[in-house]
Order: sequence, then C-alpha cells, then structure tokens
Amino acid sequence: MTSSPAAQAAASLVAELVAHGVRDLVLSPGSRSQALALAAVRASDAGHLRVHVRIDERVAGFTALGLARESGVPAAVVCTSGTAAAHLLPAAMEAFHAGVPLLLLTADRPPELRGVGANQATVQPGLFAPFVRDAVDAPVPDGDGADWSGLAPRAVAAAMGADAPHGAPPATGLPGVAGPVHLNLPSREPLSGEARAVPFVAGAAPRPVPADPLALARGPRTVVIAGADAGAPAEELAHTAGWPLIAEIVSGSRYGRRLVHGYRSLLRRDDLGGAIERAVVFGHPTLSREVAALLSRADVEVIAVRHGGEQLDLNHRTRAAAAVVVDPASAPSADDRAWLGRWLEASAAALIDVAEPAPDLDALTSTDAAARRDAVADELAAVRRPLDRALLVDAVWRATWPHDRLVFGSSRLVRVADAQLAGKKVPVHANRGLAGIDGTIATATGIALASQVDGGRGVTRVLLGDLSLLHDVGAFLLPPDEGEPRLQVIVGNDGGGTIFDGLEVAGTAPRADLDRAFYTPHSVRLEHIALAYGWEYRRVTTRSALDQALTQPVGGRQLIEVPLAR
Repeated sequence: MTSSPAAQAAASLVAELVAHGVRDLVLSPGSRSQALALAAVRASDAGHLRVHVRIDERVAGFTALGLARESGVPAAVVCTSGTAAAHLLPAAMEAFHAGVPLLLLTADRPPELRGVGANQATVQPGLFAPFVRDAVDAPVPDGDGADWSGLAPRAVAAAMGADAPHGAPPATGLPGVAGPVHLNLPSREPLSGEARAVPFVAGAAPRPVPADPLALARGPRTVVIAGADAGAPAEELAHTAGWPLIAEIVSGSRYGRRLVHGYRSLLRRDDLGGAIERAVVFGHPTLSREVAALLSRADVEVIAVRHGGEQLDLNHRTRAAAAVVVDPASAPSADDRAWLGRWLEASAAALIDVAEPAPDLDALTSTDAAARRDAVADELAAVRRPLDRALLVDAVWRATWPHDRLVFGSSRLVRVADAQLAGKKVPVHANRGLAGIDGTIATATGIALASQVDGGRGVTRVLLGDLSLLHDVGAFLLPPDEGEPRLQVIVGNDGGGTIFDGLEVAGTAPRADLDRAFYTPHSVRLEHIALAYGWEYRRVTTRSALDQALTQPVGGRQLIEVPLAR
C-alpha cells in the first residue's frame, strides 16, 4: 500500500483528540477529507471514538453542537473542502453565541491549488473568523516533519475557554467562555494509504477553565435573570442570596424556592419591576420584551455572567463577570426579606394551571341520575377537548422528568411555554444563542445520543413548530448502523409561520403578502416524511391521546403531530 503523509497526520490527530478527551466525531463524506474519515472510523472500530455519519454538513454541524451541549465536552465535525465547509457556519455561529465547545475540522487543498481554479477550492482560512476562539491553517503533511501534531491539545483547550497560544490570532470571547475552534487541514495526494499504527490513550474529559467570581453584597433590590443556557448557577445564586429568580423556560433554571411565576406581568408593575435596582443575568435572555426593557434601563445596575462569545450590554453600563457569588460578609436584612416576600406573594397569585380539574367522584358515584349524567358528560368533554398551544406545552412539560431532556425549537410554542409553565428541574436545551430555526432536530439528535452514553436513561423530547421541522428535515436521516436515539419530536402544526402574528408586519401588510412572504402556508403530509425516513408516526388531536403518546415507552424515533388552529 502507498505511504501517505496525509493518512499518518490524520491518524495522529485523531489519536491526540482522543487523548485530550474528545469522544464524539461527526463526519460528512467527501474526497479531500478521506484521510480524516478513515482515521476516525478506525478509531471507532477500536472502541476509542463514537463516529456519527451525516451526509448533510449543516446537519453534521448541529449534531456535533447537540453532542457538545449535552456533554459539555468538545465534539468534532469533519467535512471536505469547498461549500461543505460553509455549511458548518450556522452551527459555528450558534456555538459562539451560546458558549458551546465545538471543533471544526475542514479538509482543504494545499496552497498551490488555492486561487488557481482548482476543483472544490475556495478561501477556507478565516472562514469562521468572527466566531471562533482560535483558528489554524495547518501545514501540509509531507513526511519530513510537517504534520498536524499539537493541534488537538491546542484546539481542545481553546474550545473550553483557554486563551489562544502566543503568536496565534486573538481568541474570540473572554477566557473561561467556551466556543468553536477551526482547524483547516490541507493535504496532498495520496489522501489515503499506509500509515503507521498510532497508539490510543483515552484522556479524561476536559474541564472548563476556572474563573474568578465577582462577590456581590446584598442591599440593592436585586433580581436574578436566567436566560438560555443559564443552568444551575442562576438558581444557586438566587437561593443563596435570597433574590427573586426570573427564569426563562429555556434556561434550565426554572425551579427552586425563589422562582417567580408570571414574571412578565410582574415586571410591568411599578412596585416590583419598576423598583428593581440591580439585575444579575445568566445566559442569554431572549423570550420577553419585559426583560429586554428592564436590562435597557439606565437606572438598573446590570451584571452579566458571560456564557457566550458576545457580551450582553443593553444599557451601555453592563458589567461582565465570569461568575458571581454572594459576599459572605453580607447578611440579609429585613428589607431584603421583604423584597423577596413581595415577589413570591405576587408569584403565587400569577401561577397558571391549564390542566383539567380532577374528576368529581362524588357526582360520578351519586345516586342522582342527573348528577351522574352531568359528571360523565363533563369527563367526556375533558377527554375530547381539542388541543391548543397551551395544552400542548403543558402536556409535554408534565411528561418530562429530570432523567429526560427537553429541546425547544424557536417557534411560537416556546413563548407560550415561557408564559405559562411552572417550575420543574428538567434539563432543557434550545438554540437560543441566535434563536434560529435551523438545526433543531439535528441538535436534539446529538443531545439524545450524548444522554444515552453509558446507559443513560430517559427520553429526549423536541417541541417545535412545523416550519422549524421542515427547515431541518434532512436530520431525520440516520445511518442504519448507528445507535438508535430515544427521541420524540412533537410538532405543533398550524400550517405556517404564525409566529409572525406578533410582529409589526402583521398589522401593516396585506394578508396575501403576509401569507406569501411570512406565514408560508404549506400542505406537507408529515406522516409521509416519517415513513420515508423510518420514523414511527402518530397524529393526536386531544389531550388524553397526547398524554398516552408521551407516556408510552420510547425505544427509538417518534414523530408526534399535533394539528393546531391558524
């Protein structure tokens, strides 16, 4: 077999990735990336790496994003040169804004084939420049010393939040904030061939770069705001400090004794929202105008705990912090306790419950025939009650538990969920870094696969609208030799993009123009999509049928369609 410097460099790079804790690699097939692909497959065959193959690079990028979101460990995605690399840009942008560690490994032509009209050759160095923590245009392996050694530890460290090494381009984002890294990997033919055996040593999962916390004293009337990806630290600070917790449904922080229900209406009250003097923000809040208005006020001190690559500074006086703790020398006062009490009292009154009331057992067992008849009629009406958005999000939330995962698409449903759902400690994910609809199913697939490693229990549920589903329909395709994710995709299908109902254009543009350019109505038969891709399909129209579908054992991929009114 012909010796191949590209094959040797690829084998060594994959071994280094494994040695530095990388366990998942998503691969899209292509010619220029064949050395990397073969090295990854060999590592997978030997049990050192989990390889996931996707024919669509955009799906591959978001699958890697989901794997890294759930695991907290950088996932790698490999593609060939040309437009293939460009398809990774949406996932790279989301990873940057959401603070997700992601390794972009793009194969490329050697320098002599750039700028001369060579096939599948474009300008790949710097392609992701505004969105990566580090970028390397690697040397061409030549067998005489030029190879890709040392790239893996550098890339993994930068993805986890370390500064780029001396002499490298400045890292995008603050130290301690995770994000994507780009390794552009040019090679010459032969692209595959003989390579020396490379030993594998599985390294420990990389840990986030520690950061010095900012200590805050009690005193100012403070709230904790948890946006997307805030997670447990937001709830922990609110609990420790005794501050009200305003947690978006996508935050992963909507639980605990300080949680405020119905926060939108309470923020509009002068005695609550109007009295706030300080806001500590975790993650990226995106779901309510009330929070955006609060954070833009010049009279509010805003401390933003950095999670993504872009700094939050809505009122032009925001302080950024890598972490926040309560000053241990600051004891709660009577004013502090009264402030929290006012919020929690209002919160209790604002709690929404859309579930049906419990059956009237007395009436159902009454000796009065008329009373029994009326009670039975009430129960039948409850069973047959058609689903709306409020009932849909409530059913999915109630069926989901801490061993499950819940993924929200960027649709009208996530706003309904944010407005009404009560607190519950559930692992929640959403691509809210940029709030795009692309990649939702692919991201959820990565989350499901990562959650099932080492026998992980539970189901990953995806709640999204029909346009978000259709935008990512390619993610329904999975190779037959890959482990089956336990995945329920629940789509609220109202036949178009009714999320635009809440925008200015809905009140100014003619209806025909709205339909054509915004609502984009469709008549897609979703059961045919499920059949084509080998998914189980169910269509449900009542709450009782949905509850049954959500609580039955899940052994693979299910698409549950819920028709909704326009």
